[in-house]
Amino acid sequence: MELRQLKYFVKAAETLNFSDAAKALCITQSTLSQQIRQLEQDMSTPLFLRNSHTVTLTEAGSELLPYARRTLHAANACADRLHDLQQLLAGTLNIGVTFTFSPILTETLIDFMKEYPAVKLNIFYLPMAELMQKLMRREVDFVLAFKPSQCYDGVESHILFDNHLAAVVHDNHPLARFETVSFSDISRYDVALPARGLQAREGFEQLVARYRLRLNVRAELNEVNILLKLIRQSRLVTILSESAISGEQGVRAVPIGLPDTEMQGCVHTLQGTYRKRSACEFIRLLSESNAVRRRVREWLD
Repeated sequence: MELRQLKYFVKAAETLNFSDAAKALCITQSTLSQQIRQLEQDMSTPLFLRNSHTVTLTEAGSELLPYARRTLHAANACADRLHDLQQLLAGTLNIGVTFTFSPILTETLIDFMKEYPAVKLNIFYLPMAELMQKLMRREVDFVLAFKPSQCYDGVESHILFDNHLAAVVHDNHPLARFETVSFSDISRYDVALPARGLQAREGFEQLVARYRLRLNVRAELNEVNILLKLIRQSRLVTILSESAISGEQGVRAVPIGLPDTEMQGCVHTLQGTYRKRSACEFIRLLSESNAVRRRVREWLD
C-alpha cells in the first residue's frame, strides 16, 4: 500500500466517478483504475462496486475511507513540520476567505508578502459552506470568516475580533447622520442586499425572521465591491458587517439598534491539525493590522 494509492482512493470515493477523479488528480483514468486495483489486491478485498453506469463503495471501502483520510492528513502534517524545520518560512499557504471578510485583509497581505517573500499565497474567495468543505478536505490551511450559524464537525472557530451588522450608506445619505438606525428608518429607502449564501445576508435573514421585518429589496449582489460601488452612487441602503467597509471611502456603517446583530470575526481550523508557522505568522500580522487592531483574542498566544 502506498500513500499515492490512498490519495487516489480517497478522491475516487469522494467523487464516485473515476473520470472526474482522474481529472482532479491530473492523471489518466487508466492509471487511476490500475492503482485502485493494486490497492484492492493489497487489501485482499474490493473497495468499489462498478458497472457501466455507477460506482459505489463496498462495505470495506466505506470502512477504509476515514482511515485513509487520517493517514493522508498525518503524512501531510509530517511533511509540513519537516518543511518548516528545513525551510523556515517557505512553501505555500492556502487561505480561504469569505467575501464580506475580505476587505480587512489588504494590509495583512501586503505586509506578509514583504516580510516573507519565500511563501506563496493562494487565496480562495468563496461562500462559507464551500470554504468549510475545502477546509475539511484540507485544501486550505485555515478559513477567515465570521462565526457561522451552524456547527461543522471537526472545525474549531477561534474568535479574532467582535463585529456587528450595520446599515451601510454613502456619506451624504440622510441615514449617515444617525448614531443608530432602526428597521423602520431603513424601510424608508430601497435596499440592495448581499446575495443569499453570504454571511452578512445569513445574519440579516435571521433578524428578518426573528422580528418579522419587511424591506423593499431592489437588488441582490454576490460581489461586495460592486455592492459598495452601487451604494456610493445612490440612495440605496445595504446590510453588511461593519468590518466589510474597512478602508473604504465614501460610505458609512451605521449600527442597527437591535440586539443579536453580532458577527464575530474568526479563524477556522481543523481540530488536532498541525498549524504551519507561515499560517501562525499570517494570523499574527492580521491580528496586529489596523483593520483588526486591539480586538484579537488570546488564543494566538
